[in-house]
Amino acid sequence: MEDAIRAFLTHLDLERGASRETLRSYQSDLRQFVGFLKSGGGDTVLGPGDIDPTMIRQFLIWLTDKQEKKTSQARKLACLKSFYRFLNLRELVTTNPTAHIRAPRLGQHLPRVLSKDDAERLMESPDENTGAKTARDRAILETLYSTGARVSELVGMNWGDVNLDDGMVRLRGKGKKERLVPIGQVAIDAIHDYVAVGSAKLSADKVADEATVTGSQVFPENHPVFQNNRKGRLSVRTVERVVQQYAGQLQVGSVTPHTLRHSFATHLLDEGADLRVIQELLGHVSLGTTQKYTHLATDRLMEVYDQAHPRAGNAPTVPKGYKGKHA
Repeated sequence: MEDAIRAFLTHLDLERGASRETLRSYQSDLRQFVGFLKSGGGDTVLGPGDIDPTMIRQFLIWLTDKQEKKTSQARKLACLKSFYRFLNLRELVTTNPTAHIRAPRLGQHLPRVLSKDDAERLMESPDENTGAKTARDRAILETLYSTGARVSELVGMNWGDVNLDDGMVRLRGKGKKERLVPIGQVAIDAIHDYVAVGSAKLSADKVADEATVTGSQVFPENHPVFQNNRKGRLSVRTVERVVQQYAGQLQVGSVTPHTLRHSFATHLLDEGADLRVIQELLGHVSLGTTQKYTHLATDRLMEVYDQAHPRAGNAPTVPKGYKGKHA
């Protein structure tokens, strides 16, 4: 089993271009499945071909007993299905024990979205005039909201991916797929401010032959746009803390970088953007993934209707017989 897992993870890494996060997740899920098999006792060492559908179902029951969320169970089953598809294609097994096992039914979960006013307040909460860190934080927030980038795409952004003159950035998404997306002028200004205060400056002897010029600054194309205090690439966790810090100050509830991605898509849809365009901007393979934002837009529309329309049933009522001042 261990050899099969290593071969699968190598396939994901080298042939499929899976992210570090995906590889860690798949490795953890498969290790948990192996641990479950070993917990059954007995001296027999099971290989991939020894697994049958009953064992897969027992694993899901075991996860339920551990009170794991249905979304977590569905992800782990998807991992096993992908694992066995790989083994089938490589002819390492003759049957697929996961083929006819369905994932747990999931309730509809709509992502949290900031209102446009709250998004604007969040963007303006760091005062870029107070120092390099706040200028960087402002640029991070503006870029996330302006491009709809995943946090991993933001921290992976290099100066060679940024064309501020044309207002375009290159994002590297899941499976190392690249896409070009527009970046708004406000975010561009925030990046220029971030560069101007010096937190992104490089000494001339570090400039590579292939470089990007931003304002009066020159940067190697493979140099990260967003840096930590040691001039290295920011971590995903640091960006998450930045977002949480300013959201906490505004008391707008739990906000993550992905909340800004959801808000980006929903606000575009609210303003009439085509769903196919939003799909391209987000880097979704399937339009079905993007369609959840239509549910969000519909829910927001119904909420406004219920609050505002006098015949909706939820609007403030007028006393019976009242004819008004000018009746």
